[in-house]
Amino acid sequence: MVYEGAAISRTRAERAEAALASLTATPATADRLRRVLEQALVFAGASFAGVYTPGDDPALLRLAESAGLPRTLYGLRDGYPASGASPVAEAHRTGRPRWCGPDELAGFPDARRTPSPDFSLAALPLGHGGCLLAVCEHPGGFGTDDRACLELIARAVAVPVPGAAGDTGELREDAFSLAMDTGRVEVGDAILRLFGIPRNDFDGRVDTLLGHAVPEDLPALMSVVEADHMSIGDRELEFRILQPTGAPKWLRLRGRLVPGGEGRPARLVGTVADASTLRSDVTDVARVQRLAAALATAGTVKDVGQAVVAALRRPLQADRIALAELENDRLVVTVLDPPAPEAWPEVWRSEWRTEWPDAPVRAMPTLSAALREGRARIWPAGSPLEPALAEVGPGGLAVLPLPAGGRMAGACLIGWDRPRDFGPDERALLTACAGLTGQALLRAHAFDAEHELVGMLQRTLLPRRLPRLPGAVAVARYLPTTAGLEVGGDWYDVIPLADNHVALVIGDVQGHNAGAATLMGQMRTALRAYATEGHTPDVVVAHANRLLLEMETDLFATCAYVDVDVEQGTAWCVRAGHLQPVLRHPDGTAEIVQAEGGPPLGVLAQAEFPITPLRLQPGTVLALTTDGLVESAEADLDAGMERLARELAAADPAHLGLVADTLLSGAHRGDDVALLLVRYDGMAVRPLRESWTVWRVPEAVRHARRFTRRTLRVWGVSQDALDAALLVVSELVTNALVHTGGPVRLDLSLINHRLRLAVADTSPRSPVKPTSIGWEATGGRGILLVEAVSDAWGTVPVSGGKQVWADLPTG
Repeated sequence: MVYEGAAISRTRAERAEAALASLTATPATADRLRRVLEQALVFAGASFAGVYTPGDDPALLRLAESAGLPRTLYGLRDGYPASGASPVAEAHRTGRPRWCGPDELAGFPDARRTPSPDFSLAALPLGHGGCLLAVCEHPGGFGTDDRACLELIARAVAVPVPGAAGDTGELREDAFSLAMDTGRVEVGDAILRLFGIPRNDFDGRVDTLLGHAVPEDLPALMSVVEADHMSIGDRELEFRILQPTGAPKWLRLRGRLVPGGEGRPARLVGTVADASTLRSDVTDVARVQRLAAALATAGTVKDVGQAVVAALRRPLQADRIALAELENDRLVVTVLDPPAPEAWPEVWRSEWRTEWPDAPVRAMPTLSAALREGRARIWPAGSPLEPALAEVGPGGLAVLPLPAGGRMAGACLIGWDRPRDFGPDERALLTACAGLTGQALLRAHAFDAEHELVGMLQRTLLPRRLPRLPGAVAVARYLPTTAGLEVGGDWYDVIPLADNHVALVIGDVQGHNAGAATLMGQMRTALRAYATEGHTPDVVVAHANRLLLEMETDLFATCAYVDVDVEQGTAWCVRAGHLQPVLRHPDGTAEIVQAEGGPPLGVLAQAEFPITPLRLQPGTVLALTTDGLVESAEADLDAGMERLARELAAADPAHLGLVADTLLSGAHRGDDVALLLVRYDGMAVRPLRESWTVWRVPEAVRHARRFTRRTLRVWGVSQDALDAALLVVSELVTNALVHTGGPVRLDLSLINHRLRLAVADTSPRSPVKPTSIGWEATGGRGILLVEAVSDAWGTVPVSGGKQVWADLPTG
């Protein structure tokens, strides 16, 4: 038999009335008002419920108690003027309820914002003054049954006298009253017994009680008992106190800041109880509230799933829970508990393509029908279901469609292996949790999508892939921050240069916004351009500094630039306000390089950027990173750099990608992280190189050919390759002497039977290959000859000019 909502013997309003009668029949406690308000979460589908009452100042309605999601999510205030135009004030003055949707809320000047198109608000007057305020995000707002339940809750509301001393000066045993200006506190005998302090030995100071707390819990406690941190409203937290023997004891504090009046200080009043005795009696309403609190801080879809599992699996003694988003006709699973594939049906395992399976809805028509109807459905053991569902819960199955924004955001499946009886209270719990989860899932999905968009933007500004390097291996990693949606300014680059040099660059632009990302892209491009022109490292960084100053931006950037000569195993490091490089030597030791540094880029116009030489042995690993990896609120920069050096020393440099992943595993993700690792292996075969300065004399070309002939014969180049090389040298040197001024240099290099001839001059103009040459033309044939006899030729910019090169085979 399938239990449907209509099959329950009592209506929702009748069940709410019974629950409220049970609550109000018990002796008054400090938390009774809160427990009454919690019924609005379960029976009226509210996501927030609060009571506003006149305080010492009758012109102001203050929040006396609340339950559900934090009021700040909906822009609700701690207090409203009783004569204002807010729904709270109108319900209080007129004695009539106000039911407001988004359109009506827009007309109230006190309305802060409407977080979703389905945002609705209800304000119901209370018999003794004040009003009950409830918020929901259901399409159409509060329905007829919801309104009936809220009216019952409004009649049941009775604002309790605070747990502090009353007119008689007596204090309840579990209550306290703290004067915020002096730190003097009145406490009941039960609290002193929990702390193990005899009444005669207590000096009335709150510091005496705080001295019994576990040190790690003091920051949370101080945020409650210090006036600077406490705002009007209620607070609840659990903390530990030290015991003479055994483990610390868990206590639960509930308190509210009561504003002071003329001549009276503000007071924090509330109760303290033994949390261990409270944890064993957790009601379904409390579970809903805990889930609401957890979902309020859930930033991602995965966080939402984990909050649902924590709130439902153990209390319901379920054997498995699956949370999935609905995309077209597939359920994209985001959380499975347990995560092992063998714990789930065969059809799910066949669709297990990534971390989780994509469950096909078409294979589960019963689930598809439940999603269309949009109601929670429960099947007891033995119900005829398709295998894809029956194997999820052979002893019982609950399917919770997750509504959000007028559509189905997904579904939650809860299964039991042993037969289970389902009562009305469990159905109410599941229904309330489904509504909260659907809204949270929609918000988290939007957050994930925006975060992915930010990450995609960042990745487009970084190198798509790193080049293959002769005699070295480079890997890089980038992790965007998870603390928000802003794109960061961290970047890295690997730039192959002439003569088997490679430039390693890492930097960080100030800020986390689109401006920082744009500037990061500009600085990366500029450094690459200056590097490929052949400038020395200090000149490259100085040019970038001047460019940033001329851009008239308020942002600055830090940068580390390392020019590695792969042939010789040497490197030159320049720092502009950036972190030191870290070297891991072949013997397994690691050191933080004490490289000299200049100021950040964009700060000083006449800045100097000194060069620090480095020596690299084969097997050496060079690590460059940004501060997001080594610095956080919990760890300072020096400690983070030492940790990075230790972890790099302990890593296996043979698997550089695994080393990078290991180093990133400790990142706190409160900031962007860029990491660049390079292992220097050395070149198995070093190129043969010779250079010749071409003097501007009548016999210059003949001298260049003679130098080339002598060098290539020493290198053992064949006669055919020698003849072709002499022709190319003649043409390139002649072009440089005829069409440019200044010095001319001829460079020869040979590696792996490939000869490169290069002529550098001071003119930035590249030679142009003519499209056609007439018989009467006296020039223009030289570059055609070079192209005809060489495998490839081209031009590259160098410092102050260009270099024209040609490659010839020698084998």
